[in-house]
Amino acid sequence: MASLVVMYGTPADPAAFNAYYREKHIPLAKTIPGLRRYEISRGPVMTPAGPAKVHLVATLRFDDLAAIQNAFASAEGQAAAADLQVFATGGADMLIFDGEDV
Repeated sequence: MASLVVMYGTPADPAAFNAYYREKHIPLAKTIPGLRRYEISRGPVMTPAGPAKVHLVATLRFDDLAAIQNAFASAEGQAAAADLQVFATGGADMLIFDGEDV
């Protein structure tokens, strides 16, 4: 499977971010074609040395990299990507990669 990992920086208003993310963004993102699994972090995001500068991590799984490209070329994918400007006041970094079970 291929993954899209989104790391959201600490927002200006964490409570507003959390409410919007759960009530608006997740339902919107779940309409993206080809999405197989959607997972988010729960509780504080940490590093081995302590707290991270990341508020929330989302991992979206697809069949392969082509499925991710097709998903974000769709109207639903473009709407979900555009929605970041509405609530991700702490910024968002995205990583896309193909995975392998070892």
